[in-house]
Amino acid sequence: MPEIEIRPAFSSDIPKLIALDHHFTTGYVWQMTRDITESQLQVSFRQVRLPREVHVSYPRIKQVLADTWTERDVLLMARDGEEPRGYISVQLGNAPASAWVEDLVVERDYRRQGIGTALILAAKEWCQQKRISRLTLEMQPKNYPAIQLARKLGFEYSGFNDQYYPKQEIAIFFSTAL
Repeated sequence: MPEIEIRPAFSSDIPKLIALDHHFTTGYVWQMTRDITESQLQVSFRQVRLPREVHVSYPRIKQVLADTWTERDVLLMARDGEEPRGYISVQLGNAPASAWVEDLVVERDYRRQGIGTALILAAKEWCQQKRISRLTLEMQPKNYPAIQLARKLGFEYSGFNDQYYPKQEIAIFFSTAL
């Protein structure tokens, strides 16, 4: 892993964070199935291998990110020297003592080097300092790399929301106790 420093982002960092490559590629998705009867509603997700890797766009509009980041409680960035390599944004949740990771991005050439893990661990530490007891990550069911990272770090599937993202995409949630 490169020498990474994680610190709160400053307003002067915002243009560089927005310029990071936010898209990803994946060969797997979590496919949702619903079975609804008069007496039961069953929703399940299963991992499906795609016939070829697909390019997936970030679910949020990059031009709006700077505006939404001002609403977050903390925006942490990972940097290598003076260059940003990733970021994570955390918002205190509506539920008591909970927090929500809405954005987690690592620059394409620096993925799979532990930076995403370091950002999540820094967010967990920030939450513990604030006496937060639960942290939730949100992601698209197409974001197989993020799903694998969440599971590797001990987060458990905790729900979904239809039409969550601006393009009416599903979001799935993984949570952990702190």
